[in-house]
Amino acid sequence: MRVLRVLSCVFAVSVSVNLPAETTAPKFVAKLLHVDANEGIACGDIDGDGVKDLVAGRNWYKGGEWAPRPLRSIEDWNGYVQSNGDYLFDLNADGRLDVIAGSFIPTEVHWYENPGEESLRLGKQWKQHLLVDTGNTSNEGQLMQDVDGDGRPEWLVNSWKKDVPAVIWRLVDRDKPAESGAMFDLVPHQVGAKGNGHGMAIGDISGDGKADLLVGQGWYEQPASDPWNQQWTFHADWDLHASVPMIVVDLDQDGDGDLIHGKGHDYGLLWWENQGRDAEGKIKWAEHAIDKTYSQPHTLAWSDVTGDGKPDLITGKRYYGHNGRDPGGMEMPCLYVYQWNADQKSFDRQTIEEGHVGCGLQIVTTDLNQDQKVDIAVAGKSGTYLLLAE
Repeated sequence: MRVLRVLSCVFAVSVSVNLPAETTAPKFVAKLLHVDANEGIACGDIDGDGVKDLVAGRNWYKGGEWAPRPLRSIEDWNGYVQSNGDYLFDLNADGRLDVIAGSFIPTEVHWYENPGEESLRLGKQWKQHLLVDTGNTSNEGQLMQDVDGDGRPEWLVNSWKKDVPAVIWRLVDRDKPAESGAMFDLVPHQVGAKGNGHGMAIGDISGDGKADLLVGQGWYEQPASDPWNQQWTFHADWDLHASVPMIVVDLDQDGDGDLIHGKGHDYGLLWWENQGRDAEGKIKWAEHAIDKTYSQPHTLAWSDVTGDGKPDLITGKRYYGHNGRDPGGMEMPCLYVYQWNADQKSFDRQTIEEGHVGCGLQIVTTDLNQDQKVDIAVAGKSGTYLLLAE
């Protein structure tokens, strides 16, 4: 392998839920990097100097300086920038990270070739190459995540339409470079003919140690072996309009995967407690509210930003989603971190920023200034922001 860089279910609904308690928050200094309607962002060492940089739509930002530098041209569409997911991967195996990017309406997935040190210094745009034409439009968001456990990520596209195919795209080695120079092809594997819908996650719901695919209409169970040559079993266990991504994690440490999700275009941040299977083999869930005080928690991250060694939930308002027409769509941007309280089986909210910083479609959580603290970066219609931990 080439070295890579890089509900038909049963519910018991909790009806007595308190709003999350505010606790002492980690402090962040917010720095506005750019303002446009771009909502995708990624992190990696672009120029090879050993310092992490940011990529966000039309620009990249050199670590430590954070001024916008040209990367690509993107059309505006219906109040959005025609881009909804940035990812970094060395497509041509030259040792430099390139950008793979998806979009809302176009069916093509393009990659943008890192032009190298001198062209980066001069601010030249990166050359665009077609990676694949998926034939699918109405794309809500993209994930690039390892599904089969081989150490190489797969490419997934979530559709806001319900009854359309669900496809996982595999990065497969080429014997010789493509005309673009790419050393990989994106090869499709259709896991379902018509189960899709707003919301996506990769995680082990079935409890067999293998990652499953979750979508708005239910979940696809990964086969016990040889997942790319067998059918995946679809469980139409819910009908959600959920975040991209949702998060699968064993919150209560009982050995099965619980589910955290936001209502992407309404009020509601929730976690579902996995209570095992009923007599018919369907998973039973108990629903718990995390926060219902703001709308559009459209993207979630799961990372330790409080420094206690335990992952936290990071999310906030996707500012001006659906151009302000959603419930609460005109309310202020906000960004929060939620610490899991294992004894109370609940989340405690801490404010990162209110009034200026909201979410788009991706959240970066990593140390961006080499001080051993986890920082945050987001891109949305309220702006592209860097939040450095104090």
